[in-house]
Amino acid sequence: MSSVSSAVCRITLASALVLGTLAGLAGCGGAQLAPESTFVLLDGSKKTTADLKGKVTLVNFWATSCVTCVAEMPKIISTYNKYQSQGYDTLAVAMSYDPPSYVVNYAETRKLPFKVAIDNTGAVAKAWGDVQLTPTTYVVNKRGEIVKQYVGEPDFAALHQLIEKLLAET
Repeated sequence: MSSVSSAVCRITLASALVLGTLAGLAGCGGAQLAPESTFVLLDGSKKTTADLKGKVTLVNFWATSCVTCVAEMPKIISTYNKYQSQGYDTLAVAMSYDPPSYVVNYAETRKLPFKVAIDNTGAVAKAWGDVQLTPTTYVVNKRGEIVKQYVGEPDFAALHQLIEKLLAET
């Protein structure tokens, strides 16, 4: 094997490992269960992955320093407002490097209508596929399975179609 093809193989393998969580989501018709996690909310209360079951939930990893996150937040709010009466929920998870005071200030000044968690230790981001890029967003169905992952801002028209499809499932 030439050194060039060997390097290509190593890069391909590394890419496959990095994208392994994506392949699990997109592969052979199966969604994967959302990882067991405990989310510490701004009010100090806790929510677990098990609490997501029964609703279609958008889990959004974001940071106050992330320009795209801040730009997409009004669309996340309007999506929440549009569907929340139908069994839809949103959980915004602030990254571990985001100063808690910034997160609290952002949530209060923007009047975020959904639950906001702070991932102080980074354990939640690690459990959800070692999230490093923000925004990273997961759509979780009523059974607690991840059915879609977005890295970057979602196509909100397509997201709304997916939410409506998932809300219609029993």
